[in-house]
Amino acid sequence: MKKPILVVLAAGMGSRYGGLKQMDPVGPSGEFIIDYSIYDAHRAGFETVLFIIKHEIEQEFKETVGSRVAKYMNVRYAFQQVDMLPEGYSVPEGRVKPWGTGHAVLCAEAELDAPFVVINSDDYYGPEAYQVAYDYLTTTEDDADKCHYAMVGYLLKNTVTENGSVARGVCELDAAGNLVAVVENTQIETYPGGIHTTFDGGKTWKDLDPNTLVSMNLWCYRPSFVAELKRQFPEFLNRELKANPIKCEFFLPLTVTEMLRAGKADVKVLSSTDKWYGVTYKEDRPGVVAALAQKVNEGLYPTPIA
Repeated sequence: MKKPILVVLAAGMGSRYGGLKQMDPVGPSGEFIIDYSIYDAHRAGFETVLFIIKHEIEQEFKETVGSRVAKYMNVRYAFQQVDMLPEGYSVPEGRVKPWGTGHAVLCAEAELDAPFVVINSDDYYGPEAYQVAYDYLTTTEDDADKCHYAMVGYLLKNTVTENGSVARGVCELDAAGNLVAVVENTQIETYPGGIHTTFDGGKTWKDLDPNTLVSMNLWCYRPSFVAELKRQFPEFLNRELKANPIKCEFFLPLTVTEMLRAGKADVKVLSSTDKWYGVTYKEDRPGVVAALAQKVNEGLYPTPIA
């Protein structure tokens, strides 16, 4: 079995930060969140990282991020461009938005020759997630009649902010700890009595158990998943281009859900007790900076990290 690859979805970084040189440093020596993710993955056992980026940010990304990471990881690159479509399809007039996370992974097909973990570039997941993901991918394989994937679930209470609402995928599990469905909750908020969600713009609210497992888009796949993406993407385009040609997106959970419904795969839900960090709102940044400084003081990370 080949060693797993860490796949970092970074094609949108230039847009989010207004240029990579404007990326928000959060570590004591100016580290970015992505630096901690790759460091955690490396010590869990990952030796190769694949960055999925856009050609427009290639040089700046390699100078800003890739050159540092290359000191201790094998670095690969793949490119997600809006015009990378199956034969017979073209970009709708006015479309500039990328086609989503599923399309991003599909664009990296030539580089995905081993089991792989997919993460967002601007989420801090903590060391436990990478260890359980690595252990899973190095101890399991697909069967002849079913694919075996996994996702890392987080306790809801470890993923919310006091500064506004968040969107989270609430996981439904079966008795064996396999994923049944991910229910998107687009407006989850904390309040003095706990955590609640609304589906009608705040007219009514439903309390959520703080220990509910939610998806933070950390998935464990194998090359068989890329083949399924390749099969499903044209079907997605046929359906969605008619309804929403400018903004429709092909997300990874969509493909997983279809495979679950068809009995082609199961998805083991691994759990992490680490706290997730991200700067959803500008008010979140001081808390992230303080938390990472504390982890450095405790010896969890060196500084500078690379």
